[in-house]
Amino acid sequence: MRNKDSSTQTERSPRQESRIISVSSGKGGVGKTNIAINLALAYAKMGKKVIVLDADLGLANVNVVLGVIPRYNLYHLIRQQKKMREIILDTAYGIQIVAGASGFSKIANLSEEERRGFIEELYELSTADIIIIDTSAGVSNNVLTFVAASDDVIIVTTPEPTAITDAYGIVKIIATEIDNLDLGLKLVVNRVKSVTEGRKVAERVINIAGQFLNIKLDYLGFVYEDPVVQNAVIRQRPFLTLDPKGKASICIDHIVRRLENIDFKEGSGISKFLKKLFGP
Repeated sequence: MRNKDSSTQTERSPRQESRIISVSSGKGGVGKTNIAINLALAYAKMGKKVIVLDADLGLANVNVVLGVIPRYNLYHLIRQQKKMREIILDTAYGIQIVAGASGFSKIANLSEEERRGFIEELYELSTADIIIIDTSAGVSNNVLTFVAASDDVIIVTTPEPTAITDAYGIVKIIATEIDNLDLGLKLVVNRVKSVTEGRKVAERVINIAGQFLNIKLDYLGFVYEDPVVQNAVIRQRPFLTLDPKGKASICIDHIVRRLENIDFKEGSGISKFLKKLFGP
């Protein structure tokens, strides 16, 4: 458990604003959480301070993939039973996590007191260089809330026809439901057998999004089908640590390098995130 003292506010001011990246998918089972966690590890290898926020308020599983059993989670924070510093967990992998609140319904249902407390506690995350938000699968109001407040949004899909359809579906809802869309919307194709397969899937989604939604969707990259990934899931370890030179791990490293080469807008970070998440 991380301990922090009263110097938090002093620490926050000289730091560069955090980059906030949401990882989403149109359907479950495409490897979204695995991608989010291993992206976090790749950033940590670059010397970044990374926090993964499990924003799945229905079926949280970031801690499960990491083999961590949290004592407290977002539910305790939202209900003002614990402070953020009490629920942030250090891990053996050089990243920190905030466990999700399984069984909790909607951020929109917070009372005004809970809302104010939640906002104040989320500022504690601003000490991180990178905040990766693992949203729930699908297009609930919670997902759209976190997506709209982020600097970058990564949509994860696979070559399966249903996953491709659902990826387009979530892009469509993001495009139609979020006003003044100015976030970086990006696509990652998971479990591909070849470079060509990944590119074809991406081109299909990107072309349809451009033609029918008039929205720009960037192809961020792909992750190879790799037996190490399934082995890592069974062992509750990130595949990047199980086989750092494996096909899937190399793909994750490439994706992070691409992310770092794409400038994100001035005025990003936790302040902008909270303003967009909850309004003025």
